[in-house]
Amino acid sequence: MFDSILRRRIDPPVERLAARFVAWGVGANTVTVAGLGIGLLGAVAIASGAVLLGLFLLLASRLCDGLDGAIAKKTQPTDLGGYLDIVFDFVFYGAIPLAFAVLDPASNAVPAAVLLLTFYANGASFLAYAILAEKRRITTDVRGRKAFFFTTGLAEASETIIAFCLFCLFPAWFPVIAYGFAAMTAWTFAARVWLAVRTFG
Repeated sequence: MFDSILRRRIDPPVERLAARFVAWGVGANTVTVAGLGIGLLGAVAIASGAVLLGLFLLLASRLCDGLDGAIAKKTQPTDLGGYLDIVFDFVFYGAIPLAFAVLDPASNAVPAAVLLLTFYANGASFLAYAILAEKRRITTDVRGRKAFFFTTGLAEASETIIAFCLFCLFPAWFPVIAYGFAAMTAWTFAARVWLAVRTFG
């Protein structure tokens, strides 16, 4: 929902930083892998109780997630790069709710499981739509040039990061925030299925 708005503000500084990384000879895939590693360290920090450190690391991970694409555009985008980017995103998105479940299983395990279910369903609807869009040569640049067809929704990357930040800033409220964001994600899943019915049916 907020991705297209935030891109206009975030892209210019990220593009400038990407130009420096290209000058230093740092490749996009290297940044993608580093982003996943930093994000998983953030999850470990959260699970260990160092929630604010986890917040810093997850934000650094998401900076890498934006940076790798900008680097790829300035060099040579590859299918492998697009594959690693989306797969590692899903690993990261699953790791943070899991970390909060480990941090406080009694309070957080069920809300985290519900959120992960909606992530799973939403991710499947996203990737399946992208495959059929490619098959039918349907294209869009609403999220910039991407390796996959990006369908919009109520819960996108920006909203996910906002929810994760709220988890870290207000860990005692994790169940409430998780259920609320799970509802947004489920709505996005349902809307995407309806879009598929209208597009492919």
